[in-house]
Amino acid sequence: MKPIVKVCGMTDAANIRQVESLGVDLLGFIFYPRSPRCVCSLPDYLPTRARRVGVFVNATQDEVVQQAARFGLHYIQLHGHESPDYCRSLHTTCGLPLIKAFAISDVSDLQATSAYEGICRYFLFDTKCQAYGGSGRTFNWELLQHYEGQTSFLLSGGIGPTSAPDLCDLRHPLLAGIDLNSRFETSAGIKDVERLRLFLQELEPFRHTETEQRVELTHKKQFITHSTNLLM
Repeated sequence: MKPIVKVCGMTDAANIRQVESLGVDLLGFIFYPRSPRCVCSLPDYLPTRARRVGVFVNATQDEVVQQAARFGLHYIQLHGHESPDYCRSLHTTCGLPLIKAFAISDVSDLQATSAYEGICRYFLFDTKCQAYGGSGRTFNWELLQHYEGQTSFLLSGGIGPTSAPDLCDLRHPLLAGIDLNSRFETSAGIKDVERLRLFLQELEPFRHTETEQRVELTHKKQFITHSTNLLM
């Protein structure tokens, strides 16, 4: 399957329509009150083709379920310190697939994903910072060679207009796609549609590479290729 492109931090109806028209796969809506991209009210338009992802940080299950129904969410992304038990219980309650974010700065952060295996549809690897995401910085992608889990992941953290060549060269059999946000904005929550369009054009070699082909030898370590289920 082709890699997923997720654009997060959507707030404005017209901007949602424009970004969706670019053919992205997932659009993210942030429900964290401290975020400048928090959706305080229901936009006049919600995507009909792209899937809707709700992003929560240490929220109660009742809050997640309420917003999932209100926005017609297709995925729940958890970006805080949610435990495996919380994730398992939430999935049972709401029935929606989960995306669990992990802040990455060293190998031990990747190893922490093992407790969430079999619970989440995807992991999301973001740059570690004091806040819950939104640093606008990338982490060392060479660390990905040490990820030995079974769950496919989205790559996030500081991906910007100049990142396309590096992404096209990036290889990992469980890399499911990328998450874009602040580096493609004119202001918080408003995406620069033309900047996104040009980036996606430059990203075409990445987007048209089958997951099964995204394998290489890295530091003499061979990743085992297998099909990755990216069903929406």
